[in-house]
Amino acid sequence: MFDNSFLNRVLFKSLCALLLPACMVWGAVATWAQPHPAVTRAAPGFELPSQWQGQPLRPLALSEVEQRFARQFPGTLARMTDGREVLVLRAVHRPTRMLHPAADCYRGLGYRVAGEQLQLDGEHRLWRCFEAMRAGQRLKVCERIVDAQGAGFTDASAWYWAALLGQSQGPWQAITIASPL
Repeated sequence: MFDNSFLNRVLFKSLCALLLPACMVWGAVATWAQPHPAVTRAAPGFELPSQWQGQPLRPLALSEVEQRFARQFPGTLARMTDGREVLVLRAVHRPTRMLHPAADCYRGLGYRVAGEQLQLDGEHRLWRCFEAMRAGQRLKVCERIVDAQGAGFTDASAWYWAALLGQSQGPWQAITIASPL
């Protein structure tokens, strides 16, 4: 009545239907099971810079949305500016899915995101960059994650799995730079 390939497909889809929710629950438990450290301006192994590309930095207040996010974030969060660019600096103490691509954040804030690409900076560090546009405002946004040994990641998912599997050691620093175009 049914051939083997049909039964294999049904079994595979059934297994996926069972495993997907289990993986989602496991990820949520792993993220929320450990107590979250208090959110502070700086954390061990994470010193806020006083300059960026030779320009002095000054701290910016976190928005209400950022403050709510920071209360649950397993690390620290700071916003700074050199008067032109805005830097979002996050220290991450453990692997978490709360560290996600900046493009997702910008889309959630109503920006249109285009032109995602990898770029090398003047120090030969690799960054993931894109253009964000909303209401006539255009920004170039670049991001990277760096572990305690100096290894860099341009993909939050690749960082997460490397950190979770012990292939990358923290604390990690996630840097996002938004520059007006």
